[in-house]
This record gives sequence, structure tokens and C-alpha cells, in this order.
Amino acid sequence: MSRTRVGVMISGRGSNLQALLDAAARPDYPAEIALVLSNVAGVQGLARAKAAGVPTAVVPHRDFADRESFEREVTARLEAAGCTLVAQAGFMRVVTPWFVAHWRDRLINIHPSLLPAFPGLHTHERALQAGVRLHGCTVHFVRDEVDQGPIIGQAAVPVLPGDHPDDLSARVLTAEHLLYPRCLTLVAAGRTRIEAERVIHDAGAAPDARLIVPGESA
Repeated sequence: MSRTRVGVMISGRGSNLQALLDAAARPDYPAEIALVLSNVAGVQGLARAKAAGVPTAVVPHRDFADRESFEREVTARLEAAGCTLVAQAGFMRVVTPWFVAHWRDRLINIHPSLLPAFPGLHTHERALQAGVRLHGCTVHFVRDEVDQGPIIGQAAVPVLPGDHPDDLSARVLTAEHLLYPRCLTLVAAGRTRIEAERVIHDAGAAPDARLIVPGESA
């Protein structure tokens, strides 16, 4: 089976990266993690990649005069590794229109809210302040606007009485670890397309929309 070569961009501990590495370790998974690239040296995500036998690269953004110069070096590293699809997994840099255009429809991201609600930071605190009953996560194609773009899949979790942001964050993170590999499966296997900035899934290919709660099997 020909597998899509994927580059994963990180900035930190790489818990979503680990979910992707675990999924890609299965012989029937349609994506191969070909490179893990971080803009920060020494982070846990790089150790996770090395433990899985996946090549890594560090491109410190502070070494470059501007964002586009940094992104051109990142792109060179990704393309040298044969990556045709890029997944951001806790990559804490806003990318430029140049990067989005270069990787258009080949660049995906996961965000800890049910977009379009709560883009940006501190999503769990904001969800609790708003009094929502459901919170969750979204995997989407990246566009110029932060945390916007065609939605590939979402997973919802309940907001429980007495929740603290850390409680809600942990519940959402469990859902992220299930959702991201499922969505990457669809994109890597060519089972999605974008029409009028909406994701269309092949028949029977849409991510499972069940309520995902801690303890559920993948």
C-alpha cells in the first residue's frame, strides 16, 4: 500500500503527535509520519518521534529575520523528506499567507474547541465562562485566518457541573487523540475534497460524530 508521507509540526510535548505516531505504526494506516519538525529544541515531542524511529528536525524561528524566511526553511525541510501533507499538532506559531498558499489543502490543524466557537487561546476557560453544555475539538484545513478553514471533523465532550478548566482540558484532549488520527486517515487516503470551502467526505467516510468521552476505545 502506498502511504502518504506526512510532516508533523510541533512546539511542545507532542501528545497529539503521539496519537498520530501510534496510528501510523499500524501497517494498514494510510499515512506515514516522515518527519517531525519543531521550532523549539529539546521539547518532549522530539523525544517521542525519536522513540518511534521517525526523523526529526529543529528549525528555531528566532534564527530568522521574518516569518516567511522561517517558513521557507521549514518547507524546504518538509519537502526534502518527501512530505506531501502537513499536520500541525501543537505548533504555536501563526503561519503566513505564503505558507498557507504553498500548502493549500495539504495543511491541517487541530484546535481545542468546536469551531467556529472560541478560536484562539484559553478555549476551556472561555467555554466555561460562556456556560456552554458541550465543548470539544476540531480538525480543519488551514487558511489565512487563525483557527478557520474547512472543517474535516469534530468531537464533542460534555461540560460537567463544577468543571475546572483543567478538567475540561483533559476531557477534550482525550477526544483530540481519537479525532486527529481519524481525520488524518481520511485526508491521507484521499477520501475528502473541498467544495465552496466545505469538506465533502466520500460516502461512508465522515469521521464518527458520536459523543467522545474518556475511556472510549478508538
